[in-house]
Amino acid sequence: MAAQVIGELLITAGVILLLFVAWQLWWTNVQSNAIQDQAVEEFFADLGEAPVADDPVDEPPTSSPDQVPVLEAKAAGETFAVIYIPRFGDSYTRPVTSGVTTAVLDNLGLGHYPETGMPGAVGNFALAGHRQTNGAVLDNIHTLVPGDRIYVQTQDGYYSYVYRNTQIVLPDRTDVLAPVPTQPGVEPEERILTLTSCNPRFGAQERIIAYAVMESFQSLEDGPPEEIAAQVAEVAEGAA
Repeated sequence: MAAQVIGELLITAGVILLLFVAWQLWWTNVQSNAIQDQAVEEFFADLGEAPVADDPVDEPPTSSPDQVPVLEAKAAGETFAVIYIPRFGDSYTRPVTSGVTTAVLDNLGLGHYPETGMPGAVGNFALAGHRQTNGAVLDNIHTLVPGDRIYVQTQDGYYSYVYRNTQIVLPDRTDVLAPVPTQPGVEPEERILTLTSCNPRFGAQERIIAYAVMESFQSLEDGPPEEIAAQVAEVAEGAA
């Protein structure tokens, strides 16, 4: 009798565990994706009638430093950009929100480390995101290939970054957020984008860090780079 009761309890515990895993790996993604889609729609609504794809630029020129606008730092919880990573699929359109609190990362996808620079700034523009749950915004970070472009759209225009390399570090390596990543105290000369997430995919013993360097900027009025032109137009139409 006791063995039967213990067996039933173990089965019940197993079912509960499976339901918890399903909730973590599926339902949190469903919820977060819906919130992120809404944030993207609101971002585009705030842009108004600015052109998004009338004359996409195939090879945008590299801008001189005085031609690159840089947003002021935003309040915690404010979505100020949208990011496109073609390597992650032609539907990968995610909001970028100020802060890396649980409220931001669990709901709005990519969070901006407030102590780092903004898009286009000389130094380090660093973002964090989950890998397997709550939208899994950086689930495919390990698939990036040198030369891949990462596009960040703000109210000013499109910042094009080129992926350079990936690094695996321990969780206490906060020096990856320095203006020159891993080199605290060094004066930055490049405009760097840093993506951070947990590693391995189903664990958190390490951090995976992806670095990209800004290649160019083009204004919103000039339309998006050709690689994401159709995607931007589709998202903008859906938000209209």
